[in-house]
Amino acid sequence: MTQQAQNDHYASDRDLALAYAAAVNEELRDLKAVGADIVQIDEPYLQARPEAAAEYALEAIDRALDGIGGDTVLHTCFGYAHIVHDKPTGYPFLRELAGCAATHLSLEAAQPRLDPEVLREVGDKVVLFGVLDLGSEEVETPEQVAERIRGALAVVGSERLVVAPDCGMKYLSREKAFGKLEAMVAGARLAEDALVT
Repeated sequence: MTQQAQNDHYASDRDLALAYAAAVNEELRDLKAVGADIVQIDEPYLQARPEAAAEYALEAIDRALDGIGGDTVLHTCFGYAHIVHDKPTGYPFLRELAGCAATHLSLEAAQPRLDPEVLREVGDKVVLFGVLDLGSEEVETPEQVAERIRGALAVVGSERLVVAPDCGMKYLSREKAFGKLEAMVAGARLAEDALVT
């Protein structure tokens, strides 16, 4: 939010980010009070502006999640795949997130062809690992999805891996979105079967 706002009030972007974080914290507390089990905050600008992230992102994330119990997810991405086509193959601000208050990190992996080895940098966080390329209209096969899952499993193990789409699916047709989600479920079953046998 700090990256998208005009700051005419606060002394610095850090101060603005911390004020936003306090407001987000109030909203998260309200969500928890009405029964939300899991809450997620999205931060695409961590990767787009790693220099600013290095200055105050962890402080702002931790402020937003202060006192929020249970599972908390930080989704960090590079923007909607429909809009951002040439994504980098790595995260310039990932290792630092191992120390943030979120219990889970949600990462794009399919479209940027993320090497699962980078998951070693996230400490003991649970990883929501993106296995659906939302920049492509092509529906993945269950085998493609299973291969992506197996790559992540080799690094973080099944107890710390959650399979997910890369990011939001709002730019896909309903038919394509459902097809991709069906492939994700079928691919997860294939990968799970390989674990059991």
